[in-house]
Amino acid sequence: MPTDLSFTRVSSGVPGLDTLLNGGFVEGRMYLAIGRPGTGKTTFGMRFLRTGLDHDENTLFIHGEESKGDLLRNASAIGVDLSGAEFLDVGPESEFFAESQSYDVVDPQDVETTDMIADIREAIETRDPDRVLIDPITQLQYIEPTEYQFRKRIIAFMRFLKGRGTTVVATKTPGAKMDEQLKSLSDGVIALEYGEEGRRISVPKHRGVGQQSGTHGLEIREDGPDVYPSLVPDNHRRAFEPTQLSSGVDNLDTLLGGGLEQGTVTILSGPSGIGKSTTATEFMHTAATEGDGALAYLFEESLETFSYRAETFDVPISRLREEGRLSVEVIEPLTQSPEQFGELVRSQVAATEARLVVIDGTEGYRTAIKGDEGMIDLRRKLHALTKYLTNMNVSVILIDERSEVTGLPRPTSSNLSYLADNIVFQNYFERDGELRRVVGVLKKRVGGFEPTLRRFDITNDGLVVGDPLRNVGGVLSGTLEWSADAEQPSG
Repeated sequence: MPTDLSFTRVSSGVPGLDTLLNGGFVEGRMYLAIGRPGTGKTTFGMRFLRTGLDHDENTLFIHGEESKGDLLRNASAIGVDLSGAEFLDVGPESEFFAESQSYDVVDPQDVETTDMIADIREAIETRDPDRVLIDPITQLQYIEPTEYQFRKRIIAFMRFLKGRGTTVVATKTPGAKMDEQLKSLSDGVIALEYGEEGRRISVPKHRGVGQQSGTHGLEIREDGPDVYPSLVPDNHRRAFEPTQLSSGVDNLDTLLGGGLEQGTVTILSGPSGIGKSTTATEFMHTAATEGDGALAYLFEESLETFSYRAETFDVPISRLREEGRLSVEVIEPLTQSPEQFGELVRSQVAATEARLVVIDGTEGYRTAIKGDEGMIDLRRKLHALTKYLTNMNVSVILIDERSEVTGLPRPTSSNLSYLADNIVFQNYFERDGELRRVVGVLKKRVGGFEPTLRRFDITNDGLVVGDPLRNVGGVLSGTLEWSADAEQPSG
């Protein structure tokens, strides 16, 4: 939904959240941050107040569960200085209830309600805050006898604040009581989750402005929260330029009709040890030395092993990295959400203007990226990432490991073929008691390719691809049938 430009926007203090909110909070509105304990509600609120202080705004922290001293220390622990904010403690041990009062004539709840609301109103009128954090809003909820009365109180409170142009963030732990009332009354809702799949954030509501739907990546580190919005490929597009990227291996390029077209996704599929990473490295070498550079993300191999193996056949990984032509990054298991990884790739592509991205490999991506297929469809996230990259005219190579050593019962693992513009497969076959390698192309969406199989080897000089196999069948089924006059394959 397009943003109404007549709204005055204020930053939440978290750039990724501002993106989800289509530009940030709307000034003078109330937002509800809802999530279980430990999901980061107060942390987001502290960033919200600190951003106001950075813009010379008046800020007010209405709190009821922790003391001012504890809140200041907690904020300092994430690098947020709230010493310039005003604090109003409405908790049961605050100074407002320190003096003994007699409840012989009136209901104690009536006295408590009157005192608390009066204190809040006085604080707002006296301090005239631009931003208010209410943590948690249940302090107001508990003093009302009915949902009807609570609703009336919140509506009156919101109108009072809107009349002053005050932006409010209120926090709440989910519970059966009044959750839907608060969601309905709030202008925006920020939902925070934390489970086995990691931290997630969503914005189910942003009244009149719209939001980026779905769940998104969230990390809370020592310096506070970071939000990683899901990539929306259609928001990023360049003109398709069908230039070709060569592997630098003549017979492989011949098999591919000249090379891989710019801005396409190639799945390089094969069993363990067949040479998939070596083949991808040949393309990376060409992109780094003759093109705009390459980025590689290793999910299944250390940088030391990758570099050593590549340099044994004269691909100078270390030198190319030092020159900034090639970036190789190891992704540690369970350290990133799909969105965080996507943002890493997006930012590095933008910074380096590289035109080739290699992800090694898809199985490692599924196990290393935090997520649960029930909640976060990692294939869908990978599809969004590759779609974004191809829209930016970046070529992508996905290294995909099949479990079958011989034969080709399916082109890729886990039904990934729909991601690909090109599918290049590598297989073993047995000949005279020796395992040999073969490479072929199953699919190429742009441009032609050679519909043959070629034997290949990995030597000290790198990848060596031979002539097409002739007068032999059954390679894809795993059962070879050699004719009597079959040519001996070279290479």
